[in-house]
Amino acid sequence: MILAVLAAICTALVAVTHSTSAPRIEQNRQDFLEQSLAPVLAGIDYDGALSESTILIAPPHGLPGDDEVPVYRVYAGGEPVAALFVVRARGGFSGPIRLLIGISADGEITGVRVLEHRETPGLGDLIDADKSDWINQFNGKSLVTPAVTAWSIKRDGGEFDQLTGASITPRAVIKAIKETMLYFESNRDVVFAQGADE
Repeated sequence: MILAVLAAICTALVAVTHSTSAPRIEQNRQDFLEQSLAPVLAGIDYDGALSESTILIAPPHGLPGDDEVPVYRVYAGGEPVAALFVVRARGGFSGPIRLLIGISADGEITGVRVLEHRETPGLGDLIDADKSDWINQFNGKSLVTPAVTAWSIKRDGGEFDQLTGASITPRAVIKAIKETMLYFESNRDVVFAQGADE
């Protein structure tokens, strides 16, 4: 009897704690998401929260990875200014690499950030903005500057630096960025035309 009463009290306490803390947890989650998205939009003015107009692109889609791809659409004055894609680059040295890729409405990279990876410390992990500035070389680039054919590392005849001692990881990242830009170029109107509540 005593155990049953204690169990009921504990259950009630957990339920009350959950119900009172749930809004704060959700707000913290939303704030963290906004902070995670903002670094790829340096220098771009936009209205509202970045996560206000989100769509999910279901596979098959032509984007890197086989997963559903979240796209955060960014507006200013009611006009689209950028789209932020969360994609999974295949072909990393130690597995897939999760990337956040920002592309302006006119097709230029606004920024790229690595959200998750398992690359080798001291080599492949230099793709992380906290470890080196390698990832910043894509800012302002497009499928015109450089040309589509130059979207590879210099060792492969392309325009981009690789990482010292690591070429597999940069190849995977560059390929994913290029595929995302090609998708955006072909589907820009569709991306921005879909309803905000989809």
